[in-house]
Amino acid sequence: MLRSLFAFVLLISLFACENGDDKVLINDVGNQWNKKKVQQFDFDVKDAQNQKNITFVVRNNNDYPYSNLRLIATVEHNKKAIATDTLNYVLAKPNGEWLGTGFGDTKETLFQYKLNYKFPQNGNYSVKVVQAMRKNILPGIEDLGIKIQNLKP
Repeated sequence: MLRSLFAFVLLISLFACENGDDKVLINDVGNQWNKKKVQQFDFDVKDAQNQKNITFVVRNNNDYPYSNLRLIATVEHNKKAIATDTLNYVLAKPNGEWLGTGFGDTKETLFQYKLNYKFPQNGNYSVKVVQAMRKNILPGIEDLGIKIQNLKP
């Protein structure tokens, strides 16, 4: 119950601070992210002429055993890959303290993915993400999301 309330408050705060055209898509990973489980985020781009920032939203808890998170992200247009990136994000300071914000065991961290990105054309897009850590089942990741922020021309 407390986790649901916390997630709801975080979502409300994200939506309250964004432009009406910005998108925030969150997937519940369930604290057990299987290496074979693709996290997929589908969205429409109607203004490809305008640049956008794409940011990952990661919510982890104290069950997460590492200080970093490695991801493989693919941007697709009409089910065809247009970009694939291997990413490494730092979640904790060298002393083990989590870098994210939040109360209790769950911390939320935002990681820049693509800045000033211009989609090739209008249409349907997907961002697909898999974890690239050593464990097949990765504990401690509660939610993964993306935020697509429109930049002012």
